[in-house]
Amino acid sequence: MSSDFEAYEQDFGTVTADITNKIGRIPKLSGEEKTQLVLNVDKQLEEVRELLEQMDLEVREIPIQSRPMYSSRLKSYKQEIEKLEKEFKRSRIAYSDEVRNELLGDDAGSSENQLIKLREERAHLLDNAEKLERSSRRLEAGYQIAVETEQVGQEILSNLHSDREKIQRARERLRETDANLGKSSRILTVSLTRLFIHNTAPNMHTNTSIQTQIFQ
Repeated sequence: MSSDFEAYEQDFGTVTADITNKIGRIPKLSGEEKTQLVLNVDKQLEEVRELLEQMDLEVREIPIQSRPMYSSRLKSYKQEIEKLEKEFKRSRIAYSDEVRNELLGDDAGSSENQLIKLREERAHLLDNAEKLERSSRRLEAGYQIAVETEQVGQEILSNLHSDREKIQRARERLRETDANLGKSSRILTVSLTRLFIHNTAPNMHTNTSIQTQIFQ
């Protein structure tokens, strides 16, 4: 299972490096070229999200004693993709000075304030969207913790059930041993009693003969 996780890690590193490079290029482009690059990055981000989902599934299959290490790595990857998504959103509304002047032409000076205002409004909307996404991720994380806790609880209950069965079997063997000891003790008592009677009978016969001779 850990080998699959590490394979997903390699794919994650390759794709995120390419995304980072493209995000840096987006503000320098305009028109159709920029649109195509934005669509390409959006597609790659979706691919990365799917990788994270696969890694999450792999972590759940890893033995409990090794799971915390992989969970920590997965958490850092989720934080990295959150940062990339934020940078991607900002890059879509950002323009380099060269592109901005090219788009605005002679009206660059008079329209710059309007562009700044538009960027501020869009940034505000993006912040609100990010807050909603963070809330959604917290809910999802809480659900995952609940699922993992339930799994651990089930494993503990299973172990307790197994231990209980072992204890019951040990008690049954103990009762059988006690019964066998009691039976052996009764047999030994009977044997000793018979031996005592057997050894005592000749002596009683001898004493009776002696007494008879004396009185004669």
